Amino acid sequence: MRKIKIALISLGVIGLLLSITLFLIGYFKPKKAAIFIDSTPSSLVFINGEQIGRTPYQGSHNPGEITLKLVPDALQEPLSPYETKVGLTSGIKTIVRRYFGSSEDINSGEIISFEKTGLADASLSVVSNPDAAQVSLDGQVRGFTPIKISPVSPGKHELRLDATNYEGRSFPVGTQDGYLLTAAVKLASSPKQEPSPVPEVLSESKIVGKIEISDTPTGFLRVRESPFVSSIEVGKVKPGEIFEILEEDEKSGWFKIEFLPAQTGEKGKEGWVSNQYATKVLP
Repeated sequence: MRKIKIALISLGVIGLLLSITLFLIGYFKPKKAAIFIDSTPSSLVFINGEQIGRTPYQGSHNPGEITLKLVPDALQEPLSPYETKVGLTSGIKTIVRRYFGSSEDINSGEIISFEKTGLADASLSVVSNPDAAQVSLDGQVRGFTPIKISPVSPGKHELRLDATNYEGRSFPVGTQDGYLLTAAVKLASSPKQEPSPVPEVLSESKIVGKIEISDTPTGFLRVRESPFVSSIEVGKVKPGEIFEILEEDEKSGWFKIEFLPAQTGEKGKEGWVSNQYATKVLP
C-alpha cells in the first residue's frame, strides 16, 4: 500500500513539473506579430517571395523584418507593383495601406507600426515622402516631418499631412500609453494645373476626331475628371458607343469626350477616357 502511495505522489509531482514546464515554454515563447494590408485596387500579397493572399489581408507572422510586395489588379492600364521592407513586432499589429495610380508619383499610402518605449506616456512619430510635410493632429498643426510628438493622449486621433504640389492625406490612428506609434506616409503629387482657357463655343473645326469604346473586362469604361487613372470618376460609357474627341492628352494619350449631351439650359458633361479601351474611327 505504501508503495502505491509513493508511486501516486511521484506521478503527481511529475505531472505538476510537466505542467509548469509547458506553461513556461508557452509564456516565454515569442508572440506572433500581426499585419493588416489593404490597397486600392485590390492586389496580390507576397511576403518574402511567397504569395499568401490578396488585399484586404490580415494574418500573423514571426516577428522581424519581412519583404512585402503588392501586385495590383490592372483593369484599364498596367500598374507598377509596390515592394518594401516592413519590421514586425511581437504582439503588435502593423498596418499597411497603398493606393495605386498610373505612376509612382501619384501613388500614396502609409505604414503604421508600434514600438514599446517603457515610458508611461503615448508618443507619435511621423515621416513622409516628400519631406517637410505639414503635420496636423486632430485639426491642430503640430509641425513638419520628420516629427515626434510627445506626450499624446491615448486613444483615437485624426492625422493629416499636407505639402505644396501634393494631395493632402488624412487617416485615423490609435495611440497607447507606453508605445511609440510611427506613421510613414507617402503623398501623391497633384496634377499640374494648366491655366484655364477663355470659354468659347466649340465649333466643328475644334473637333479632333471620333472614338469608339472597345470591349472592357468590366463591361463599361470609366470616365474620369482628369487624364489619369487615380482621378475622380465622373461617369461611365459602354463598349460600341462613339464620341467626338474634344481633346487628346499628349502625355497619356487619353481622350476628352462629351459623354452626356447638353440639355436645354444646361451644359453637357465632359470627361477623359483611357486610350487603352478607345479606338479612333473615321468621322
